[in-house]
Amino acid sequence: MPTTVQRRHRALATVVATVLGAALAGCSAGDSADDKNTLVVSTFPFGSKELTKAVIEPFEKKTGYKVKLDTGSNSDRLTRLQLAGGDPGVDVMLISDYYAALGQSKGLFQPVQAKDVPNLKKLRDFAVDDKYAGPAYTYQLNGTLYRTDKLDAKAAADWSVYGDKKYAKKTALPDISVTAGQLTVSGIGNVYGSGPFDIDKAYGKLGSWAPNTLQFYTSSTEVTNLLTQGEIVAAPGISAFATQLIESGEPVSWVAPAKGKYMATNRMMIPKGAKNQKAANEFIDYYLSVEAQTKAAEVIGDMPVNPDAKVPDALGKVAGKAATDPVAAGYETLDPGPVVEGRDEWVDRFAREVSSK
Repeated sequence: MPTTVQRRHRALATVVATVLGAALAGCSAGDSADDKNTLVVSTFPFGSKELTKAVIEPFEKKTGYKVKLDTGSNSDRLTRLQLAGGDPGVDVMLISDYYAALGQSKGLFQPVQAKDVPNLKKLRDFAVDDKYAGPAYTYQLNGTLYRTDKLDAKAAADWSVYGDKKYAKKTALPDISVTAGQLTVSGIGNVYGSGPFDIDKAYGKLGSWAPNTLQFYTSSTEVTNLLTQGEIVAAPGISAFATQLIESGEPVSWVAPAKGKYMATNRMMIPKGAKNQKAANEFIDYYLSVEAQTKAAEVIGDMPVNPDAKVPDALGKVAGKAATDPVAAGYETLDPGPVVEGRDEWVDRFAREVSSK
């Protein structure tokens, strides 16, 4: 008669066989003709409903493809891709520029080419950058969110407001882990040091401001709550944070820095080993079209990279000229090479030299 241990082993073997059988069945199903009409798009969890309305559903209607969304944070999705072992399970990845560059450095993405995506030739120059395998589909501008009943735009546009003792414990700064974090560090490095990667000068200045900083925020919810509740008068942040606040009538606005203007991009990447590359190229081309870029700006609040797309009044009211031509408004993107190379060290140093003070 089998022992308890033997029975457990047999039960475990049965479970493993069942799981393997299901996995093999799934692989077989993945080779079916239906899969050729299914596109898997990896994206951010926030805004996925708006993405579906603005881009996914019109694309499906126009092309006949069925789109499945795979959502998660930048880091989680990139980790899954790295562990996939050549079978990514994803055809297109919408991802922020730093993580796009990090994935490239690990050989996870393949180039998106103009012969396959004709709309690449119609975009603003910064959206098609040789340093990235895939194009940008939107961008985020860094600046200052501020209380209009406490500050004027000129004062808020000057980085020195964060060191002004008049506003001690009335300002917040972004942690380097959020999008505005690196852009803020680079802006301060540019203004007070030798350039966007003068980390020593940037951290020295930020460290001197830290004791009078109320909080280093790690989410958009944190900083918008601090502003609307009147706990702070200013904080660096991306322009997208301000749109709904301004529309809601809150005494909050956003202004670009007088100097040290940097922007981030979100990019569309095709993983190596993507099963439906034809559909991936068609999706990217559609997303970069005037139709989709205009709708994404209207529904999602994305800043368009196709210059012929219409920018809604709400975005123009916040960002002004930078909502249509950020480069002409003085904004620059960061070279991803130094960011990828230095990021781990910079994060460690930020905790020691800035946010812990």
